Amino acid sequence: MPELPEVQALAERIAEASEGRTVERVDVLSIQVLKTFDPPVTALHGQPVSSVTRHGKFLDLLAGDGPHLVLHLARAGWIRHRAAFADRPGGARPGRGPGALRLVLDDGSGFDVTEQGTTKRLAAYVVTDPQLVPGIARLGLDPLGPEFTEQRLAELAAARRHRLKTFLTDQTGLAGIGNAYSDEILHEARLSPYALAPALDREQLGRLYAATRQVLDSAVERARATTADALKAEKKAGLAVHGRAGERCPRCGDTVRSVNFADSSLQYCPSCQTGGRVLADRRLSRLLK
Repeated sequence: MPELPEVQALAERIAEASEGRTVERVDVLSIQVLKTFDPPVTALHGQPVSSVTRHGKFLDLLAGDGPHLVLHLARAGWIRHRAAFADRPGGARPGRGPGALRLVLDDGSGFDVTEQGTTKRLAAYVVTDPQLVPGIARLGLDPLGPEFTEQRLAELAAARRHRLKTFLTDQTGLAGIGNAYSDEILHEARLSPYALAPALDREQLGRLYAATRQVLDSAVERARATTADALKAEKKAGLAVHGRAGERCPRCGDTVRSVNFADSSLQYCPSCQTGGRVLADRRLSRLLK
């Protein structure tokens, strides 16, 4: 799933590629993707691209003074820039392949939004205000923003009786951190994913804050230096523990362990994070219900 660093890099790439351009048209290729009907997609047509920004894991393209085209790529979505499209002027055929949405600019270039797999969760919204998107309205602090301080993190942790894995991935608390980077942050901070957020002492909170900043800042810089097509591979290559169950921890050499739950999992190093204790799957299963 694209998380904050990849979405930040995508927003910057889209902004650069669409600078000075006007939206010629938007083709909705999958009826499932569009979650709004007013304003219509055609309200974007003929509007200049004013900005491309990010809210947590949401992309926000502002056309003129409005409306906004907001995208959430979910688990298997992606965006690719096209210098030109081979399809006929009418656009790609709806319902064919992984295509979800296409945005064509006035110079013939544009962006293909795709989603792989049979489970379709990618979402597009055309709104007058991004706060009208329920997922954006509920977002908490942006961990790349100036308002994210150690004091604010401590206040959030004290107010939420969550285990750290859930605390980091709860979008109403911290916006943009998902499964992969929460594993990386907790490994960097040497903290158990099962530790309770309000039980952290000052020193542990300091480690958590520093690790959040370090992991996300480093990931953003790597993403910015990588082509869009290589972003997914670069993300995976830069991870220390997530997706590396059975491999050696790069810090201590212990075996990275995994806890599976529902359709996802977390990875951690027992020696670095849990005092050598191996975590049982059933504990996280109860935690995440």
